[in-house]
This record gives sequence, C-alpha cells and structure tokens, in this order.
Amino acid sequence: MQPIRAALAALRAAGFALGVVSNRPGVARGLVERTQLEAVQARAEALLGPLDVWAVRPHGPHDGCGCRMPSPVLVTAACRALGVPAARVTVVCSTDAVADAALTSGAHPIRVLERTAGAGCPPCTLTAHRTAGDPVQAVEILLRV
Repeated sequence: MQPIRAALAALRAAGFALGVVSNRPGVARGLVERTQLEAVQARAEALLGPLDVWAVRPHGPHDGCGCRMPSPVLVTAACRALGVPAARVTVVCSTDAVADAALTSGAHPIRVLERTAGAGCPPCTLTAHRTAGDPVQAVEILLRV
C-alpha cells in the first residue's frame, strides 16, 4: 500500500484532485450496509490519504437508474463536484466499463491491465486506451504529461 500512497501524495503535490467513482451494487443487494461502505471509504482515506470526491453508485444492476457504468453519469458527477471539466480529467481504471464511462464523459482513461495467474503472463485484456501495468505506473504516466 505504501507505493500507492506515495504515488497519490506525488499527485496531490503536483496539484491533482483525487477521487473515486465506483459501482457498489452490494448495498442494494443487502450484502453491505451503507455504514460499512462509509467505513471502507474512511479506511481507504486513512491508508491512502484524503480524496476530494467519492461518486459511488449503491444501486443494483436491475434498479433501472442511469448511473451504472459504463454510463458516464458517475464520472460526470465527480467532475462537477470537483469543478473540473471532463476534458481535464484522467480516470485510472481496471475495467472496460469504467474506461468507457470516462471516454463517454469526455475524460481520459488509463487502463490498468489485469494479469492472469502466474509470473510473466500477458495482459488479459487488450485495449486501445493508454495502459499501465499497475496503479503506480499510471501515476507515473500522469506526472509525465
């Protein structure tokens, strides 16, 4: 966790605002209480440092709302909360649904590639987005831009 905390601190020092966008259907399914979700958010900030925005979708996949990614609603809401146009936002993500939400909103995704089990395995997903091997490498890409 320390390398990620240090990478996020470098982003903060460079003037980046940081946030989270996330589908959390476990709340709607009753698997996770809202208070537990808030505790996870508090623990994440204790481990990683403060985050400027949390845009979390607690609905289930069949609730009929329009904010489930790959819809851009959560990314757009996070941009609005930060007061930053989507064109100036980079979303570091690990799924194609979140990368698509970023693109649709006008933001720029960096896709952290998933790896299969075993050393030296190739990425599981091929993508046309900017990619990184892990979150720390994604931060290094951002700091070079």
